[in-house]
Amino acid sequence: MDRRKFLYHSASFLLGSLLGFNSLTKAFASSSSFTKPAIALIIDDIGPNIYKARQFLELNIPLTFSILPLYPRSEDIAFEVHDAGHDIMLHQPMEPYASEANPGPGALYVGDGLHKIFRVLEENLSAVPFAIGLNNHMGSRFTSCQREIRGTLELIKQKELFFVDSRTSPNSKGYHIAKQLQMPAASRDIFLDNELNELAILYQLNKLADHANQYGHAIGIGHPFPETARAIRLFLNALKNSNITLAHISDLLFPA
Repeated sequence: MDRRKFLYHSASFLLGSLLGFNSLTKAFASSSSFTKPAIALIIDDIGPNIYKARQFLELNIPLTFSILPLYPRSEDIAFEVHDAGHDIMLHQPMEPYASEANPGPGALYVGDGLHKIFRVLEENLSAVPFAIGLNNHMGSRFTSCQREIRGTLELIKQKELFFVDSRTSPNSKGYHIAKQLQMPAASRDIFLDNELNELAILYQLNKLADHANQYGHAIGIGHPFPETARAIRLFLNALKNSNITLAHISDLLFPA
């Protein structure tokens, strides 16, 4: 059996045995019109390379593309993704705990005042046309700081955008504060490709499907790696006989 057939049969087995597609599911979130479990897949770190984004456009499924601002192709990619009918988010860089990690251009840092946060968000949003929401890129430190993340979310709410907490830190206050502010929001359930291996990514996708079956919805975040695109393609083959649907992130937001 060649490697691709092995991966496909592994996907089928895992999805069939691990998830139990015929099992009953909990009531789905009231914000959704779906009558069966739904998965939203977010592809982060889009921007530096347009060709890496296209491998996901070729999947022809509902996806959400989170685009980094201020890269030479960020705007071009936003137009291409929008023309293909997908949701677009600003992938807002924020300060991580690791001082050696560079969040990239347009980042927000602990200690930034509201005027600076507003100016940075304005510049970044203008660089990512069609963005209807945003999630954090890195940001383990920034999202853990009450003052800075609250001020950022208040500005996002004023702009009538939604927020998805990438949950890069277990101490993130982003989603909790967004709900306090009564703004549309969601929170990542599973990272797909922390281990860059097709079978490992497929396993994470299976866990995401299991979460959707249990709770009615699930949000996964992946990155523009060829391994991630290939794993999603295999996952789609196994999903054909399931009761799970794929959705854009805007369909899975909890209401304000």
